[in-house]
Amino acid sequence: MNMMSLTELNQALQTKQISSVELTEFFLARIAQHDSQLNSFITVTAEQALDVAKAADARIARGDAPNLCGIPMAHKDIFCTDGVLTSCGSKMLVNFTAPYDAHIVSQFKALDMPMLGKTNMDEFAMGSSNESSYFGAVKNPWALDAVPGGSSGGSAAAVAAGLVPFATGSDTGGSIRQPASFCGISGLKPTYGLASRFGMVAYASSLDQAGPMAQSAEDLALTLDVMHSFDYRDSTSLDQPKPNYMAALSQPLAGLRIGVPASYFGDGLDAEVKQVIEAAVAEYEKMGAQCVAVELPNQAHAVAAYYILAPAEASSNLSRFDGVRYGHRCGDPKDLADLYERSRAEGFGIEVQKRIMLGTYALSAGYYDAYYLKAQKVRRLIQQDFLTAFEQCDVIMGPVAPTPAFKLGEKTDDPLSMYLADLYTIPVNLAGLPAMSIPAGLVQGLPVGLHLVGPYFSEAKLLNIAHQFQLHTDWHRQVSPLAQGAAL
Repeated sequence: MNMMSLTELNQALQTKQISSVELTEFFLARIAQHDSQLNSFITVTAEQALDVAKAADARIARGDAPNLCGIPMAHKDIFCTDGVLTSCGSKMLVNFTAPYDAHIVSQFKALDMPMLGKTNMDEFAMGSSNESSYFGAVKNPWALDAVPGGSSGGSAAAVAAGLVPFATGSDTGGSIRQPASFCGISGLKPTYGLASRFGMVAYASSLDQAGPMAQSAEDLALTLDVMHSFDYRDSTSLDQPKPNYMAALSQPLAGLRIGVPASYFGDGLDAEVKQVIEAAVAEYEKMGAQCVAVELPNQAHAVAAYYILAPAEASSNLSRFDGVRYGHRCGDPKDLADLYERSRAEGFGIEVQKRIMLGTYALSAGYYDAYYLKAQKVRRLIQQDFLTAFEQCDVIMGPVAPTPAFKLGEKTDDPLSMYLADLYTIPVNLAGLPAMSIPAGLVQGLPVGLHLVGPYFSEAKLLNIAHQFQLHTDWHRQVSPLAQGAAL
């Protein structure tokens, strides 16, 4: 039951083989049993979830229940949830109970989907390993001594362990796709602006994008249909026609042109990961696709540009946490300056402090032109690289990360090595394109994801491409050790 697809769960609920209350109790029991090993949840909302489950059962009994009604889910703790702690994995917000719902939260709430809780994350979404959380590191359900990836590592681990059917995540530089790869699940970052950012606590506003994390492309199609919604409260929300994501899944792949950048397979890519990705691309060729060599000459500068632009936006966005209005406040401040300094020093972790300082420096007088402005120019070149490549191909494929999940603590003292874990994912955010990770194999018992990148608003096509791969392979059905052997 814990590894059933959303379609299967939906069918079981609609035909009354199981009730939403029973299903919710089942997943709550799994969280109680296993999450002490994973630390994937910050908050578990059992009472609230069961109340919603009862309402869902009543709705199903009346015969007016929409798709997904009654299926439990979880939100990354970056999304505001009315009356529930929204901490962003930080001491700064450890006492913050949101007074409203994020737009995405309200979309799922309207379907009477029980929220099991809020998942753990790197502090303010800053990290690639889920080790910077104030609430402690999350463990990978495939190997408890390995990281789950970040910053949406709590959501990825919870789904991979069968603690929740699906969860929301956010992706600023790869924070949905990289943990999806590390934990052997499917994750989608939509086109920037397709899903509302209202109520999603900002890290870097021009890069942040919400998206779903689940077992399969089919599950992602069902959940993206809910998340794709125009929101007038978000000035970057796009009023874009919504395709039929489920209907698009069955399209054949004959004639598909796959762009394969040589630069993705050079130095720094683990040899066994390379073999997995090449085998996945070969599988597509068997289905009628053809490979096309493409060049992305400015990708090499993406990490450097990202770590100017994202910290610059973070230094601005996080200036609101000053100990005055809400969030952590130091004790007995001597004056206003002392209040600001100690509240921020005590409330923010080391990784967040480093990025605030770097961003403030890049935006300061005398350095804005030298760093920030140049990084924006590089960003435009990276976007143009993709646009040129898509004149020759329909989708770009490659690895999500250079390696499988690394060991906990392995890279905490080597920030550059940690930042390079997002080498392949960061350019997509800089360009605002849609992309996803799907399971493609195992390396030394750990999952490896295949990265699919498409043109703007090509989510339906990406899901189709991913789904057809999953019809011909069973990597997405490989189950983590923590998810095995459980039955209702």
